Amino acid sequence: MSAVAPSPAAERRPVPPRNRVQRFLTSSIGLKLIMALTGVALSLFVLGHMLGNLQVFQGAEALNDYAKLLRKEPALLWAIRLGLLATVGLHIYAFVALLGKNSAARPRGYRKQEYRSASYASRSMKLTGPLLLAFLVFHILHLTTGTVHPSFDAHDVYHNVVTGLGGLVGLMYVLAMAMLALHLWHGVWSMMLTLGLPEGRRGSTGRAVATVFTLVVTLGFAVVPLLVMAGVVGPEDAAPPPASTSDAALAPPRDAADAPAPRADDTPAAPAQPQ
Repeated sequence: MSAVAPSPAAERRPVPPRNRVQRFLTSSIGLKLIMALTGVALSLFVLGHMLGNLQVFQGAEALNDYAKLLRKEPALLWAIRLGLLATVGLHIYAFVALLGKNSAARPRGYRKQEYRSASYASRSMKLTGPLLLAFLVFHILHLTTGTVHPSFDAHDVYHNVVTGLGGLVGLMYVLAMAMLALHLWHGVWSMMLTLGLPEGRRGSTGRAVATVFTLVVTLGFAVVPLLVMAGVVGPEDAAPPPASTSDAALAPPRDAADAPAPRADDTPAAPAQPQ
């Protein structure tokens, strides 16, 4: 009898997962479910983050008090940060794994590709995803750690916002929100489809919800750098000082009296009484 050596292709063949959970989570449906669930968590986070940013329109005290509230429990804050980091990691993993499955299913691309039903938002997910990840890293270094902020003050969030979102940096934030709009719109709509909402492509409830949610979030984010660049929102110490309350300010106007009030030593003496 002669033994047949296994071919190199057979040796490189990946071993399929043995239990059902592993098979499900590595399948196309499981990966799409991971993307949908992590997309829900990230969408809720960006909505809450946007609402918190709007405190800037209530002034420095309101925004700084909000920041202090977030830092009141450091352990809880770091737990949330690590949870968000894990969520982003799972989201990226599912996306990359799905790309790999699609590439394995069709090693050779189409000779000529025409898009009849895919929207521009869906076709640009490969681009907007990495760009948003790069922007997220910059945003953390800019307004969280202050590494790339020109005048960062760890105790004055309002100052960091109004001095850091002007000029080219503010324009970059606005462009990033445009990318977020594309990514978020397609992501929310796809998420609702993955979670079982029976919807068509046009005129559907899921599409309307995705549109409204995307507009609320992205406009809420973009309005802050836009108004900072326009000078509508700026440092509060640039406002005119309040009216003085000194004795000179409380004195009546000069045209309201005929002459300055006489001093005590200027009062004429009373005429002498006749004897």
